[in-house]
Amino acid sequence: MVSTTSTTTQTIQSSKPTKIPDVQTLRDAIPAKCFQRSLLRSSSYVARDLAVVSALFFSAVELTKLDLPPILAIPAWGLYSFVTGLFFTGLWILAHECGHDAFSSHTTVNATVGWVLHSMLLVPFFSWKFSHSRHHRYANHIEKDTVFVPHRKPKVQIAGEAEPSSILSKILHRDHTAADSPIVSFITLVAHQLLGWQVYILINASAGVGSLTKGSRKESPRYKQSHLDPTAHIFTSSEQPFILLSDIGLVITLCVLYQVSKSFGVVNTCLIYGLPYLWMNHWIIAITYLHHTHPDAAHYEAENWTYAKGALSTIDREFGFIGRHIFHGIIEYHVVHHIFPRIPFYHAEEATHAIAPLLGRNYIEQRTNFLADLWLTFSKLNYVEDDKNGRLVWAIN
Repeated sequence: MVSTTSTTTQTIQSSKPTKIPDVQTLRDAIPAKCFQRSLLRSSSYVARDLAVVSALFFSAVELTKLDLPPILAIPAWGLYSFVTGLFFTGLWILAHECGHDAFSSHTTVNATVGWVLHSMLLVPFFSWKFSHSRHHRYANHIEKDTVFVPHRKPKVQIAGEAEPSSILSKILHRDHTAADSPIVSFITLVAHQLLGWQVYILINASAGVGSLTKGSRKESPRYKQSHLDPTAHIFTSSEQPFILLSDIGLVITLCVLYQVSKSFGVVNTCLIYGLPYLWMNHWIIAITYLHHTHPDAAHYEAENWTYAKGALSTIDREFGFIGRHIFHGIIEYHVVHHIFPRIPFYHAEEATHAIAPLLGRNYIEQRTNFLADLWLTFSKLNYVEDDKNGRLVWAIN
């Protein structure tokens, strides 16, 4: 656990060994059945989550017909939006399985189901799939990774003086300092959770400088890094038609929501769909951030990075019943997913237990309170610095 008692900056010097088993050794340790993908089993989870969301939508429509006083309406909508947001997130994660072809052995089925589910949730499926695959390919590569690439330690910093930082930088890159008060960090965290996903989709925020397919982020304008633009510099020419298809999916969903608003009103549509959508974004950002930010999760320069090092610089955490049964174990068993992303989520626990003994202290897990970890990690881990052993390690304020 990250210490919160010190206000000075210290580098985390991990005692983890650098010897890492090769990928083939890890694959051989995992039972063959863990790599088997069942369309029927995967589809059953989709059917379950869609059934629950449908029932919740029906209850929300009935709720709009009641003339409840605010003292009852506010908690009722709060409970509805929270629970529906959980199952939105579950569907998001099942589409994530499709994006990795872990849903079934049929690539066309995977693409179709993923596109439908993500489009329903206003997520550009293929756009996300292509950039996310590069994240897996270059996880924790300080230049080529596509999500939550940290700042480096400032080269010049006057003692006691806060580093210059824009609000956007604070929100998207966790560019905080010891001078930030808890209230500033809290407000920034809330903004990060509410806006982080949209800004990532719109301008590829938090990606590494070398993550583009054309040039570098320093040379490319922000507007040419949008996941909604088929000609954006984050895609290849062969990917462009699929980006357009992703956009079509979003347009279809927006048209459906427009028709719903004509029947139920704009406010009710925002309550029925908009609030769960915001909860879903919060959970996706929190999950992804905490998968890749931990005192023991190093980043690497190009010359020291390997696929295995990057994949093992991820973290298994714990979120109890919600994590295991609604979020489909994505929080609890993420390390093995980064090494072998085609293992279905329902085999991830067994696969994790198979490789953990081989990884030893290279396996990072933290089974403490998930939301408390989010606050401590966001407020304390600000930037990385060279540990002189070929790694970029986190410092703590």
